[in-house]
Amino acid sequence: MSGPRDESYQAIRIERQGDVLEITLDHPDSKLNAVDELLHEELTRLFRELKREDDARAVLLTGAGSAFSAGGNFAWFARLSNLEVLEHLRRDAKQMMWDLLDVELPIVAALNGPAVGLGASLALLCDTIFMAKSATLADPHVRVGIVAGDGGTAIWPLAVGPARAKQYLLTGDPVSATEAERIGLVNFVVPDDQLMEEARGFAHRLADSAPLALRYTKQAVNKGVKDALNVAFDTSTALEIVTFQSDDHREALAALSEKRAPKFRGR
Repeated sequence: MSGPRDESYQAIRIERQGDVLEITLDHPDSKLNAVDELLHEELTRLFRELKREDDARAVLLTGAGSAFSAGGNFAWFARLSNLEVLEHLRRDAKQMMWDLLDVELPIVAALNGPAVGLGASLALLCDTIFMAKSATLADPHVRVGIVAGDGGTAIWPLAVGPARAKQYLLTGDPVSATEAERIGLVNFVVPDDQLMEEARGFAHRLADSAPLALRYTKQAVNKGVKDALNVAFDTSTALEIVTFQSDDHREALAALSEKRAPKFRGR
């Protein structure tokens, strides 16, 4: 048996439900599944291992508690000033995104709560997205003085067009479930208490379909998604590294800590 195993992860739960592999982001130190070094490393490994999954025929990805993933952990951000650390992070992030797109099994995302930053990018790169009515999507990198890396500059314009994507990427404003469905970011919006039932049902429907046909169709569609990543990803992550070292980013983190509005100076 190949593929990811639950016992080797600390911040991710993995359960096998027949032909569906259920994966739940469940960080022991964050009720909102904020991304820190542990979760980032485990997500990088998860999608690499999912490429070798031989037993399941579909994947269901969700979050525990009240959030899918509420974006980066700001305490961790404060430690990301060393170029060597940032370069390692960039390489992991790139591998994570490419491995996610190379997972041959169909992946159904069930957004149980906020999907923010990297959490939003991961969700939007899945194959079918269910969203609880109370959930939101957002990529607020700019609000903390950094470039929208993590794949956001590729997948948002691909999903909704450049003008609408820039509306949300340049403001960091959250998108409600109703609006996300209206503009085509997600496939289905359902009542909160029906999210897992609906998403599971769809995942099992895919698992019951002809596996080779599904895998090869997904691969063909993802060629276009990879083209978008090839255009935007390296540039956005390189510029993200630059802005991680900016005064504006440090000011944003200080303002968050001091619970005040930041004063950005463009340096």
